[in-house]
Amino acid sequence: MDVRHGATASDGTDASAGAVVTVRYWAGARAAAGVDGESVPAPPTVGGLIAALAQARPGLAAVLPVCSVLVDGLAASGDDPLPPGATVEVLPPFAGG
Repeated sequence: MDVRHGATASDGTDASAGAVVTVRYWAGARAAAGVDGESVPAPPTVGGLIAALAQARPGLAAVLPVCSVLVDGLAASGDDPLPPGATVEVLPPFAGG
C-alpha cells in the first residue's frame, strides 16, 4: 500500500481514486512520520492501516505500538473496521501534568 497523497498504486492505478482516509499525526508521531498528516488508501481495518503506515514510514514503526488511535474521534483498535472517508488521529502518550 502506498500512503503518499495522490500516489500511484503498485498496479499502476491512481491510489487516491478509491476510498481514502485522512491520517493526522500528533506530537512524537508527527516527528516520527515527518508530516502533519496525509490522505491514504483505506484498508478494511485499523490494524491494516497501522501496518501500512509503519511500512511506508519506517520512523513510525517504533512509535505506533504505544500510540492511541482515534477514528472519527472514537478510540479504535486493530480489528475495528476503517470506514472510507474517516479521519484517523495517531496520538503518542503524553507526559506532564
